[in-house]
Amino acid sequence: MENSAKQKIAFIGTGVMGASMAGHLLAAGYPVCVYNRTRSKADALVEAGAVWKDSPFEAAQGADVVITIVGYPSDVEAIYLGERGIVSALGEGAIAVDMTTSSPLLAQRIAEVAGRRGIGVLDAPVSGGDLGAREACLSIMVGGARIDFEKAKPILAAMGKNIVYQGEAGSGQHTKMCNQIAIAGGMVAIGESMAYAKKAGLDAETVLESISAGAAGSWSLSNLVPRALKGDYSPGFFVKHFVKDMKIALESAEEMQLELSGLAMAKRLFDELVATGGEEDGTQALFRLFWERE
Repeated sequence: MENSAKQKIAFIGTGVMGASMAGHLLAAGYPVCVYNRTRSKADALVEAGAVWKDSPFEAAQGADVVITIVGYPSDVEAIYLGERGIVSALGEGAIAVDMTTSSPLLAQRIAEVAGRRGIGVLDAPVSGGDLGAREACLSIMVGGARIDFEKAKPILAAMGKNIVYQGEAGSGQHTKMCNQIAIAGGMVAIGESMAYAKKAGLDAETVLESISAGAAGSWSLSNLVPRALKGDYSPGFFVKHFVKDMKIALESAEEMQLELSGLAMAKRLFDELVATGGEEDGTQALFRLFWERE
């Protein structure tokens, strides 16, 4: 593979987070080509110097590193293993980094198939939402071969700050499931906390000022509640994608014969939010369910 300063990067998926992430790679001096299902979402990147490609296959051809961040495991499977997929386009020695939150089992399968062609694959989901993507301070959880992790780390460092190697293929996705389980339970607790504050006649913003600086403090409390209190439910991370993540976590837990009753309860609440038309909102829309019940 070429020197890291000259590695050719194909970036596939320029949505809410991907556009910022690809932008950081351009700013760091990497030659970047891009593909997105909706081309208009890549226009700003093309104006900034990225090269548009008409398919994931075309983007991956000739790339040293491919980075993907798409919607669902079915999307990941299609663009990697489908006809004219990324694995068939990459040359020996190239590395593919899937930053989608996806299935650990799928990550393992892609790594196995790609490995037979001499291609390295990392599953590297992220946490930090749209804000973390914009500020290049994402937490990146990485599974795969350590040698591939070390090669890709300078590229990952252009998009995140907390970059941790977790182990073999699938380990990054399993770690992201741990992250999502913790967030899901925390958001239910936050919703109940703020509903209690309102019912008690307190000013929610003043309560937030106190509890966010104490032992109850969390990223969700500090970043999502202020948005929700202003009635801002725009997506930093879509409800529909969080529901997808919880489904993956519950399925993975079932395979390991692990009961996650708290996560199951949280998913039921998010399912209720979807049923009331909130699937395109940001995850902070969950709080609305609690506040409307007060």
